[in-house]
Amino acid sequence: MGLFDGLRRGRDVQFDSGHAATNAIELTKRRAQISLTKQDAATGHLRVNLSWRMRTSDIGGPQRESLLRHPFRALKPPEVIGHSQSVVNVDLDLGCLYELQDGSKGVVQPLGGYYGDVNAPPYVKLSGDDRFGSGSGETMYINLDHRDSIKRLLVFVYIYDSTPAFDRAHAIVTLYPSNGPRIEIHLDERQPQARSCAVVMIEKIKDEIIVRREAKFVYGFQAELDRLYGWGLQWGRGYKTKVQR
Repeated sequence: MGLFDGLRRGRDVQFDSGHAATNAIELTKRRAQISLTKQDAATGHLRVNLSWRMRTSDIGGPQRESLLRHPFRALKPPEVIGHSQSVVNVDLDLGCLYELQDGSKGVVQPLGGYYGDVNAPPYVKLSGDDRFGSGSGETMYINLDHRDSIKRLLVFVYIYDSTPAFDRAHAIVTLYPSNGPRIEIHLDERQPQARSCAVVMIEKIKDEIIVRREAKFVYGFQAELDRLYGWGLQWGRGYKTKVQR
């Protein structure tokens, strides 16, 4: 949240400012949605990026140095060390449940190789699968030039075939619209047993494209997210092919 969230501001202010220096809007529990249409950003490709880094408190144990000796350390955020495979084996994946206006439904995700298509239904495409937490993370593209064909898109994150670690990996999902500031959703709630998280719903409501923060953690995988949001798909166990580092 921003530094001045507790102050009364003008009624036209609807969102936490996030990081002013980086031109970002942060969706929070208090201010959970934004209209891309009103931002003149409901066209072109909406880029969705997942990135994460490990909390320093989980690397080498907690720091107990006196704040009297280092008073400015209290101002530092806890997440300062980049993710690496040598620290912890975490494979966060970005996915999307889609429902189109013609009634067709499905999923875009690395698991099973469902990478989608940006120029044909479902108008959602995953660029690849980042298995080791590189700086660029994972990226998905949504073609909003076909917004009239889209009913709803649920962007989610899940942990593939490893111990739950949402409480150790500070994940951020960032949306880059075709116009205006980027939109950030921070998955920083302590949910040590969760394996999946519904992050954001992108929905066509009347004539507007609405982006709404969900940030709902579940203990299961895609099937549990499906039940939570009433998608009605059939799910089975899936695997990834092995890769060489």
